[in-house]
Amino acid sequence: MVSTDAIRNVVGIIGNVISFGLFLSPLPTFIKIWRKNAVEQFSPIPYVATLLNCMLWVFYGLPIVHPNSMLVVTINGIGIVLEGAYLTIFFIYAPKDLRLKVLKILVGELAFMAVVVSVVLTVGHSHEKRSMIVGILCVIFGTCMYASPLTVMKMVVVTKSVKYMPFWLSLVSFLNGVCWTAYALLKFDIFITLKADVVTLVQLPNGLGALLGFLQLVLYGCYCRSTPVIEQHNEERKKRQEVEMA
Repeated sequence: MVSTDAIRNVVGIIGNVISFGLFLSPLPTFIKIWRKNAVEQFSPIPYVATLLNCMLWVFYGLPIVHPNSMLVVTINGIGIVLEGAYLTIFFIYAPKDLRLKVLKILVGELAFMAVVVSVVLTVGHSHEKRSMIVGILCVIFGTCMYASPLTVMKMVVVTKSVKYMPFWLSLVSFLNGVCWTAYALLKFDIFITLKADVVTLVQLPNGLGALLGFLQLVLYGCYCRSTPVIEQHNEERKKRQEVEMA
């Protein structure tokens, strides 16, 4: 009989593979931005939120905070590199006002990380205390990362078009949330939960991620067929306006 720990380890490995896929999933969007030389209505919020989340997790996995967590550092270090590349492309092709907005957010994130590192290393005198403080921050900002597509979901409902809600990002977000929620539940202990053990605590945002990912897929299924029609109408209206101006 296969033990729960063995299953949990397998789910954890699958979770890391899916997490890597989550970081790669925006790639088609940024290839599209590069080809069109414009960001159009794509939102930078999911990417700046993911960048901050990855920075917090890298700090969490360092030996000075939570020893023996190099896998956490590795996967989130890759995330920082990829999100940085995406935001660089976004910054190049975004209009001036949007560039300024993204730049302000990035400066704010770096300042926030500097404060977090200083406070944690000053106040936390043990690995347990440091892990708990940074783990709680990871929960909060992990939740923000999963909630960041809400603005895009609102746009989908208003415009009845999924053009600016990438399918692969929605799908992989759903799978990532499901996988890590399963990982946490495979060794669920109500007493550990009541004690707010950091290992259980840091899994909490993934349930929200699974739910929001599922809702995004439902929205995609509802509006994907109407998107080409709306795009055609927009193109026709644009051509008529150009003719009228001529």
